[in-house]
Amino acid sequence: MKFLHFCCLCILYILLACNSTYTSKKTGYFNIELPEKKYLLFDEPTMPYSFEYPAYAKIIKDSTYFDTNPENDYWRNIDFVGLNAKIFLSYKKVGGKALYKIKMHNGFYKDSVGINVYDKMINDAFKLTNKNEDVATSKKDSLFTTANNIGGLLFKLGGNAATQRQFFMTDTTKNFIRGALYFYASPNADSVKPVVDFLQKDIDHLIATFKWRK
Repeated sequence: MKFLHFCCLCILYILLACNSTYTSKKTGYFNIELPEKKYLLFDEPTMPYSFEYPAYAKIIKDSTYFDTNPENDYWRNIDFVGLNAKIFLSYKKVGGKALYKIKMHNGFYKDSVGINVYDKMINDAFKLTNKNEDVATSKKDSLFTTANNIGGLLFKLGGNAATQRQFFMTDTTKNFIRGALYFYASPNADSVKPVVDFLQKDIDHLIATFKWRK
């Protein structure tokens, strides 16, 4: 009888539990410790430009940019090791030598040498941004001119774009530099948003302190 009574209580408990309200848990992400804002000056005598960058980042000379070789020695990466992110900086001299990838009949690519034409570099900057249109939920372009008389354009992309922040700066006659923010992981807009917002301030500071070396 005791065993039967115990079984009845168990069945009753199960039935009551099935009628209880289920509350789903929201998707969560790991908490990211963001460092304190502090900046250093990048000003190497051999470089055609200078700017201030975060003390929690490292500047590394770029030897390869995806499948493209740098056109000159002035390409740099701003590496945010603790945040799993990187800003690629690719410099081009207006009217200087250009390297392009040409697709051959066999499907492979070969390097081709040309000239950096100003209008083409502007068009290429827009094309590289538009490559993310299939996954980007929004795109905002912002023209700017800094106190150092630096002009350029900042692109902000929403959604799971491979690079949510891109920009370029130029004096239109001699120098052109493009920047792009990437993460060392598959893009997820929700998980990287706090870091993107945090690094946006660093991009703004880089742009505000940027100078061409004359």
